[in-house]
Amino acid sequence: MSNELPQDPSLPVVDFASFGDGTSSDALETGKRLLQACKDVGFAYLINTGISQAQADDMLTWSRKFFSLPPDIKQLAPHPKEGWKQRGYSGIGVEQLSQMVFDPNELAAIRKNAPDFKESFDLGRADSPHLENIWLPEEHLPGFREAALSFYYACQSFQIEKLLKALSLGLGLPADYLAQFHRNGDNQLRLLHYPAAPAEVFSRGEKGRAKAHTDFGTATILFQDNVSGLEVESPSGSGQFILVPPIPGAIVFNVADILMRWSNDTLKSTLHRVSALVPQDGTGMIQERYSIPFFMGPDVNALIDCLPGCSNENRPKKYEPITAAAYIDMRLNATYV
Repeated sequence: MSNELPQDPSLPVVDFASFGDGTSSDALETGKRLLQACKDVGFAYLINTGISQAQADDMLTWSRKFFSLPPDIKQLAPHPKEGWKQRGYSGIGVEQLSQMVFDPNELAAIRKNAPDFKESFDLGRADSPHLENIWLPEEHLPGFREAALSFYYACQSFQIEKLLKALSLGLGLPADYLAQFHRNGDNQLRLLHYPAAPAEVFSRGEKGRAKAHTDFGTATILFQDNVSGLEVESPSGSGQFILVPPIPGAIVFNVADILMRWSNDTLKSTLHRVSALVPQDGTGMIQERYSIPFFMGPDVNALIDCLPGCSNENRPKKYEPITAAAYIDMRLNATYV
């Protein structure tokens, strides 16, 4: 994977070029750099991951093909009404992000205020006993299912073989420590489309793209098209957000809530959002945007309790143990109308 990094990227950069199988001193240094980024920002650019830019571009092309289908065709693969069944197609305004809000009345009020102007398609592993994929009939988009699953497994391979090993090494744990809790996880590959719209509807607050939020699971990697929009809260915690532009050959990584909880807040799950930027071409329109996050989660029955080395007399455990399924279902059920 070739990389053209700017001289001063907005996030730390972690290079996996010398990571190998995770047993070398170079792998340990990679883990330490990743851990420092997790502590300082909670986000990083990852390069030389083994997932090529060509693979990402191909999946983004499939995403464009899917979302360009007529609405009635896309609805042949509908997301179930239960929020935790995170599979299938969700139309514009169905999902509304909230941040740690679970009261039904509060959620209803949030959904009335500038609903998220995006549509999505979610899939996971082909052999999950918990969440069955929901596909279009093959004749409507031949090859889509095969391409989407191939990309899913490429992301999963990086997760297990490199990313979780690097996090484990950075935390001072055996390389395979975190991977043992993720062998049968129901990860989620999400195709996202933010349609074009007049800038004025965003400036008036009639529409939004994705409000400030944190992710639910262990961690996320994100593939972006060439349209900016992702913003991350500044490490200063001032409530200011910094732009995270797409960089060819680089994947965006972030810590999610389960890993922050697991690490007793040693690692940082940082607020981020997708904003509608001021148009640059004078048309008055905000460009459409495509992105593909891969949300990583532990096995559903994994007990999330404080990791070794993340608590002591001066830093007692903050959280009670909870299964991964119970935590993620609680968060997802608060997300959907």
